[in-house]
Amino acid sequence: MPRHRYQKHTNQSDMIYKSAEVTKLINYLMIDGKKSVAEKIVYDVLEALKKESQDGLTVLNQAINNVAPLHEVKPRRLGGASYMVPIEVRKERRLFLSLNWIINAAKARPNKEYHQFSDKLLAEIKEAAHNQGQAVAKKLATEKLAESNRAFAHLRW
Repeated sequence: MPRHRYQKHTNQSDMIYKSAEVTKLINYLMIDGKKSVAEKIVYDVLEALKKESQDGLTVLNQAINNVAPLHEVKPRRLGGASYMVPIEVRKERRLFLSLNWIINAAKARPNKEYHQFSDKLLAEIKEAAHNQGQAVAKKLATEKLAESNRAFAHLRW
């Protein structure tokens, strides 16, 4: 039994785009507390999208929506056996998974074609907005696994 109620922390929206998604992307991208470096990368990507006659924020939101999974699986132990039980994904976790999959797919891109990480992230966001790329493939694999284990949905508790 907890001794106090849990207070959920709310992040401030970023200063330029006033978007919570951009703030989350900056925070997930940040390494060793270097927020200014992560802000520069994200703002460079959004400016590059704006130069290509697209609104950067709408493209980012479209990419997040295309990558966010609806279902995932969680292991449940029952009688010595472990079953993969499909569950619906909460809104906050959907945002977390989609942004992390986009970042990890951008990190996995080869260095030959891209000079900076912002170029990799830009390419991955553009592909995700068009329902392509590694992040979308990860979403499809997750949802396919949840669909194949639908027989164990009654074990959810």
